[in-house]
Amino acid sequence: MVPELKAKLSSLPKQPGCYLFKDAQGKVLYVGKAVNLRQRVRSYFQKSVHHPPKVQRLTREATDLEWIVTDTELEALILEANLIKKHKPKYNVLMKDDKSYPYLCLTLGEEFPRLLVTRKVRRDSSRYFGPFANSSAVWSTHQLLHRTFPLIPCGKSWSGEAVQRPCLYYHLGQCLAPCAGYADPTEYRKIVEQVVQFLEGRGEDLLRKLEQEMHESAERLEFERAQYLRDRIFALKAVLERQKVVNPEGTDEDVVALVKDERGACVQMFFIRGGRLLGQRHFFLSEGAEESPNGIMSEFLKQYYQDAVEVPQRILLPYEVTEAQIIAQWLRQKRGSSVEIRVPHRGEDAQLLEMASHNAELALQSLRQELALSEALAESALLELQEVLNLPHPPHRIEAYDISNIQGTAPVGSMVVFEGGMPKKSDYRRFRIRWHPESPDDFAMMNEVLTRRLKEALNGDKKWRHLPDLILIDGGKGQLNAALKAIHGLGFEIPAIGLAKRHELIILPDSPDELELPRDSKALHLLQRIRDEAHRFAVSYHRKLRDERARRSPLDEIPGIGPRRRKLLLRLFGSLEGIRSASVEELASVPTMTRKLAERVLDYLRDE
Repeated sequence: MVPELKAKLSSLPKQPGCYLFKDAQGKVLYVGKAVNLRQRVRSYFQKSVHHPPKVQRLTREATDLEWIVTDTELEALILEANLIKKHKPKYNVLMKDDKSYPYLCLTLGEEFPRLLVTRKVRRDSSRYFGPFANSSAVWSTHQLLHRTFPLIPCGKSWSGEAVQRPCLYYHLGQCLAPCAGYADPTEYRKIVEQVVQFLEGRGEDLLRKLEQEMHESAERLEFERAQYLRDRIFALKAVLERQKVVNPEGTDEDVVALVKDERGACVQMFFIRGGRLLGQRHFFLSEGAEESPNGIMSEFLKQYYQDAVEVPQRILLPYEVTEAQIIAQWLRQKRGSSVEIRVPHRGEDAQLLEMASHNAELALQSLRQELALSEALAESALLELQEVLNLPHPPHRIEAYDISNIQGTAPVGSMVVFEGGMPKKSDYRRFRIRWHPESPDDFAMMNEVLTRRLKEALNGDKKWRHLPDLILIDGGKGQLNAALKAIHGLGFEIPAIGLAKRHELIILPDSPDELELPRDSKALHLLQRIRDEAHRFAVSYHRKLRDERARRSPLDEIPGIGPRRRKLLLRLFGSLEGIRSASVEELASVPTMTRKLAERVLDYLRDE
């Protein structure tokens, strides 16, 4: 144990809070919470305790410790969830969604809300429903709701002002035409409330309400209105018949099941609203193989419900978790009413858990098969690469490089890393090109990127110390020669090749002829995948810098002019031209400005 860490252990408080273990580079390795920080953290280093392998690795790597004291265990739990989300520590169990699931979004913040399909949940005034198991399910529900309720079907936002003539949807009775000023806001809001009621799983209540309204309309001899309501009732019944009733009590609950093996863990969730099974979702968990099921479940509940769209009144688990009471208290705070965490042993709830466990096992089995297939393909591709490139051994670590710029503006370079044929995103690096010639020079830029990368390795930086078995250059002979000049100039002997996009030919050093592999070659497919990833990574960084540059003002480059002063100057003088034509005294009279700063601004803008 390093002396600094030992000293911090002796000064730990006995209060509740969160603790963060860090490595020598200051990267957070693990985040935990404790009722008694001193007792919990010191237990990691007790020699009398036989710790699991993961804790042993953690204590060997940890060189620093940080803690945050809270007033209660509940505050510590909330803080722990936020810190894990922020740092994504190496040794924490992390929830990994296998894909982004679609949601239905009702834009309640608008005058006339729309029903949209989205895969991103934002913290706004909209109401989100889901997730749905697949896109076809959500689009089917979206279409059925639009046929049943006269919401805005075109997807455009309208204020209710008459800006155009109503479209065909209005004449078909599928829209109230807020675009033409025909829609009554009160009636439209009533329809929105019915949509919310249906999506919350209270479709039976809605049916009874519509049937009552239909009979009342018939009694008042409003037969057109009664017929309109009758058609909506038939459509709603057709939708409800598709939903499986699993809970006659009509409660809202989430069913959470877990399966794990030596390669990881999978959590399967069923979402039941109003007693009906509306959707399902599964998650894979990193570090799940070495954790106890109890610990995995606690971590999952905290991470999932931190950003969950809604918290149900009941959560069904396969077994008791040690933190159930404090988690329930936290969820009650989020929901605004009581939340029950139950472990059913018999009856329909137990059958639901068994069904969820079976689905989780199938998902984990599918993942195992996909990983085995990917590993087999990658191994075959690497062996083929070794053969065609005449390498001494299969290239386990491949680094690919690409340059991205438009006429020399915002030039950047990218480095992506594949190990064992799979991307290792923690080792990806981006480079902002430092040398800016009068005309763009991709060869010089490639040389700069490789030189900077290999110099970091020579300096002994741990982040750069792992050298590649093969370097792949996105480009032709010129880019490859520029890279080889940097490699050999620093004394390295690393095999390097280029891959030209046009004909997918492999460019070899010291050879006038390109190497053409068959189109079905696994080695070629791997090289294309790595090259395309390097290109994607470079282009995304270039776009980011280009957008930042477009948003910047010349005032941002003047020392002493921050966002507040920039806003004040532009607000008072209207534009850069207005600032440029102002006098020193006028600029100095702006709040927070000084005469010296005003002179600096004018000198910079007039020399520009």
